[in-house]
Amino acid sequence: MSRDHVQSAERSAAEAPPAALTGVETPFLELLARGASADAYEQPVLLARAEGRPAETIGALERAKLLALRVRAELEGRRRREAELSALFETAHDLAGLRDLDAVLKAIVQRARSLLGTDVAYLSLNDPERGDTYMRVTEGSVAARFQQLRLGMGEGLGGLVAQTARPYVTDDYFKDGRFQHTRTIDAGVRDEGLVAILGVPLMLGHHVIGVLFAADRRARVFEREQIALLGSFAALAAAAIDTANLLTETRSALAGLERANEIIRDRSAVIERASDVHDRLAELVLRGGGVHDVAAAVSQVLDGTVEFTEAADTAAAPLEASRAEGHAVRHEDDWIAAVTAGGELLGALVLRGHPGLDPVDQLTLERAAMVTSLLLLARRSAADAEQRVRGELLDDLLDARDRDPRLLRERASRLHADLDSTHVVLAARLDGPAADAEQEAAARRRLGAAASHLAATRHGLAAARDGGTVLLLPLTSGDTATDLARRTARHLGTAVHEPVTVGASAPVRDLAAHPDHVAAGYAEGRRCLEALRLLGRAGDGAAAEDFGFLGLLLAGDRDIAGFVDRTIGQVVAYDERRGTDLVRTLDAYFTCGMSPARTKDTLHVHVNTVAQRLERVGRLLGDDWQDPARALEIQLALRLHRLSAPAQH
Repeated sequence: MSRDHVQSAERSAAEAPPAALTGVETPFLELLARGASADAYEQPVLLARAEGRPAETIGALERAKLLALRVRAELEGRRRREAELSALFETAHDLAGLRDLDAVLKAIVQRARSLLGTDVAYLSLNDPERGDTYMRVTEGSVAARFQQLRLGMGEGLGGLVAQTARPYVTDDYFKDGRFQHTRTIDAGVRDEGLVAILGVPLMLGHHVIGVLFAADRRARVFEREQIALLGSFAALAAAAIDTANLLTETRSALAGLERANEIIRDRSAVIERASDVHDRLAELVLRGGGVHDVAAAVSQVLDGTVEFTEAADTAAAPLEASRAEGHAVRHEDDWIAAVTAGGELLGALVLRGHPGLDPVDQLTLERAAMVTSLLLLARRSAADAEQRVRGELLDDLLDARDRDPRLLRERASRLHADLDSTHVVLAARLDGPAADAEQEAAARRRLGAAASHLAATRHGLAAARDGGTVLLLPLTSGDTATDLARRTARHLGTAVHEPVTVGASAPVRDLAAHPDHVAAGYAEGRRCLEALRLLGRAGDGAAAEDFGFLGLLLAGDRDIAGFVDRTIGQVVAYDERRGTDLVRTLDAYFTCGMSPARTKDTLHVHVNTVAQRLERVGRLLGDDWQDPARALEIQLALRLHRLSAPAQH
């Protein structure tokens, strides 16, 4: 429909008297009430046409539809403006309590990307000392080269924004010749796959200090309101940087005074040793060292043995005293420095067999404990981020929210998971007694952490759900769902020091193309888990196939064909390939009370023929095929096979 036609129809709807819509606006009001998509507003009109309603009624429905769509657009616009104002208010609140500049800038970029709905948002700052500009914060970026770009002044789209101090929009970056392209910038943009880019300047007074960008990996036209919104975020970012600079100058001045006092108080040898510790710890942090690397470095400086210990493995009284006082505490011949973060006790650095410790060495141990806490927090943050991403992807698969196979594969690939391989869905739940709700919540968190670690090491996914944990793990060649369930139950139980029961689905495939298979597998795994608990097998793992014909009761889709194939499939296949009659012989054998003599009368064959056929059945099904439990399942499979076969006429 053309724009002129829509505008004409809207004018007609606006000019029509209210009585013209009486009786037809109800379905549209219902659609507005439940927040339906714009496409849904066509349904009442299409239904009326399909029912052959009068032209007057259809026309009234058309007018009501247009009015409803206008109301919907107005409501959406107001919600969008409310979200924008809320985000700006939150950012201003962050700025008012500024403690960490990087955190504030990260929040600004994240909110800008979310509200503008772009694939990527990033912020670059000018570096007066080097005479160029560099990436400070990126959100949604996946290309390392793009995240590390340093650009000369005046280069690229950002250079044009900085020169003109005005926003700039390009619908197609590589086709836009209005700014200076360089090989380095173009390579980074190409790596990131960006097409449409919007940049607005960060201004301090009349000076441009950087640029805030929002970009998409497809062609896009940015609206005037979106440009204004990004400009508001840029103003807040500039204010945050200005505030942080003032704080930095103040802190730098205070630090300078403190260092001067230390120089006056301490001897030159003490200063050199403190500098050595600082350099070593800084180097460790910069090259990604771990907690034990810090302990080894401090051991060399203090000429002793320093170890990192868990809180549970450290003497409680001195550890609590160190946390309360914020200093290292002597305990017999050892010194203990608590490793804390935000009041949480993460462990301790213990200097062994070194009762004599001067104040500078004590400070060294305390600083090492602080660096250790930062490293532990960084490691935890990285693990939490990966756990959250894995959980979000599995939640989307369970809820079938994202049905684009390409996007699902890309998201899984970033987590080193392969949705095209065969997987098993496992439902895990704690079965140990909990003293109270707080202990139960702590146990669930431990289970979730252990499951996430297992999923990461096995290239799978994990998420918390329904009071337990669900895992999606790949099934390796030669492995079974039962084996995987039992191993997972043992692994998680050992990790959390409590019994963990695990129910597994049958193998699921083609998850990128059919994400609903994950939800079905999870339902089957939960039923299997409940069956284990009812049977008194808490702390064990099993799959539906372990329950024989009872697996039919556990399977959500009643997999009759699968049960028949697992039980007598080899016999059926043998008959189909060879043209033999083993299935009918087996059926008659059980019908005749497992008597070869009566079976030969029923089949009208010689008794030796019956014996030969049963011997062949034994080779196909195994020597235990006549045991009572196996015989019961085989008889059930024979009956199901007969019932599912097409009727013979």
